[in-house]
Amino acid sequence: MKRSGLTLAAVLLLLLIGTAAASQQGQTAVVYWKAADKCAKQAQAAFPDYNAESNAKRDARLKECLSGGNLAPRQPLSPTPPQ
Repeated sequence: MKRSGLTLAAVLLLLLIGTAAASQQGQTAVVYWKAADKCAKQAQAAFPDYNAESNAKRDARLKECLSGGNLAPRQPLSPTPPQ
């Protein structure tokens, strides 16, 4: 009984060490996602209407903010229909 408790404690300790090593990358990703979300919120606040002109301006503002912060560009939610 005592041996299984020590084994379980050792496994948990190894998992915690592995999680701590991966958390630096996770923290960096979270910082980038928060910055990208901030750009999206600013673009939405600047152009809140849902017409073609506002959508285009909002997308341009979002791309400008993302590129200014050296963040990854966002992909469109759906492909544009052929004209």
